[in-house]
Amino acid sequence: MKLNKLLVLTAVTAMLGITAVGCSGNSTNNAGGTGGNKAPAQEISINLKAEPPALDSSIATTNPTFTIINAINEGLFRLDADGKPQPALAKALPTISADGLVYTIELRDGLTWADGTPLKASDFEFAYKRTLDPATKAKYASMLAWIKGGADMIKAKPEELEAKKAALGVKAKDDKTLEITLEKPKAFFTDQLSMPIFFPQKPDFVKAQGDKYGADADKVIGAGPFKLEKWDHEQQLVMVKNDKYWDAANVKLTKVTVNVVKETSTSLNMYETNQVDLTELVGDQFKMYQGKPDLALKKEFVSSYVMFQVKKVPAFANVKVRQALGMAIDRAALNEVVLGGSSIPSTGLVPGTVLDGNKQEFRKVAGDTQPKFDAAKAKSLLAEGLAELKLTSLPPFKLTSDDTDTSKKTIEFIQAQWKQNLGVNVTGEPLPFALRVKNMQEGNFDTLIGLWGADYNDPMTFLDMWLSDNKSFNYMQYESKAYDDLVRGADKELDLAKRSQMLVDAEKLLMSDAPVSPLYFRTRPYAKRTSVEGLILPAMSKEWELKWVSIK
Repeated sequence: MKLNKLLVLTAVTAMLGITAVGCSGNSTNNAGGTGGNKAPAQEISINLKAEPPALDSSIATTNPTFTIINAINEGLFRLDADGKPQPALAKALPTISADGLVYTIELRDGLTWADGTPLKASDFEFAYKRTLDPATKAKYASMLAWIKGGADMIKAKPEELEAKKAALGVKAKDDKTLEITLEKPKAFFTDQLSMPIFFPQKPDFVKAQGDKYGADADKVIGAGPFKLEKWDHEQQLVMVKNDKYWDAANVKLTKVTVNVVKETSTSLNMYETNQVDLTELVGDQFKMYQGKPDLALKKEFVSSYVMFQVKKVPAFANVKVRQALGMAIDRAALNEVVLGGSSIPSTGLVPGTVLDGNKQEFRKVAGDTQPKFDAAKAKSLLAEGLAELKLTSLPPFKLTSDDTDTSKKTIEFIQAQWKQNLGVNVTGEPLPFALRVKNMQEGNFDTLIGLWGADYNDPMTFLDMWLSDNKSFNYMQYESKAYDDLVRGADKELDLAKRSQMLVDAEKLLMSDAPVSPLYFRTRPYAKRTSVEGLILPAMSKEWELKWVSIK
């Protein structure tokens, strides 16, 4: 059945009042059986709030994209339920040189792509070099710059490129042996090799697709647990089991249907009418499911924040204006009113439970670095900032976010806060996910509600984004030499206690300068069938992990 037909059925069912929250019944996986002993179909249907952009691991930057790529492809390692790397395409964890720089990794025997052709160590080398090629314009290329010669390759002129590629510290020693040499030790590098940015790519296939690579079901290929069988854009993705996968015997699911559903009420109705097995709960939906057996919580290393375009909008170049707008948002009320109390109001940029690199929780070490909500002080700061700018009021500006229900409500909440507490009017601009991401990456916004999820368990993944020369993620063009010095100093510091303190000082400076104003640390509640076993809701990078799922 087409997704649009499902949505019509769901809407009619909701209007007739047939279902109730938390109702039980046969899931989609058990439908069609005539007896109680029939084995359930190993199929799952999931709702996803946003259409993933192109499924190209070199240019991917969003969770929906990482999630699908992780299902249809694989890296050297895959994170387990505890977030620990387990051998995947690699047959064992890497052999690391005494100085922590050289990683030697052996691939499993008999690896193939989903089309049955051999997968080689050189496919990793090709992928990394393609990502670092300036022509690819990969936002995450900076992560591969950890590889020796990576930073030089990113900056290479066309006539220098081939020489820089040859000098890059990634070599396929033979078809089954990959050697990676880093610029400096990275304790979490093995974990990083599980991220899609480090996945292999099939050279002849990628070249044949050209700039359409990753854009449709027939323009992607992987070596993961599943294959992308169908992609109806903005509606549905269908994946089926990849029988050529090295661990196919332990993959139980035969089919995965991912519906793109932006409306939260429709999404929940689809769950309650047994059309899907997993869907995110939003706002009051979380409260309605508390205490029910099908409530599942995804505790994430994710921060939500407002970014201020400090270069494009002259008024936002004034620090007091930025501080005022951030201080005028009641983050505790936002969490209750919009998120149903499911998340944690922010107290800084780095979320709780992220470690500081010195075996302690960063938030406990740093304390509260973000100014508290204070409407009166915010109003006073705004008046001072406007006086310095020789303005009587802020010029008209927009607040941009996604067009999902939660994002729209967040826009409305912040609009109301700025109007009530500061007398500031702002125009809301909810956009489709892909367009919002495009505008964000191009700096085409005034203020924008963004989310950032950790790529590894360390504060640096949240703090190096805002370096003055970070063209990949410093979307509001914030510049501070003092901030740069702290972050770059921490990156080089070998004394872990000193490094931790430098990162704390960097966050304090960022919160004082306020080019970003955090809103909350995200915890996401889901409704999940109790028949779905082995599902992982990762803290980082992905919506869900399906490899070990089975239907009981």
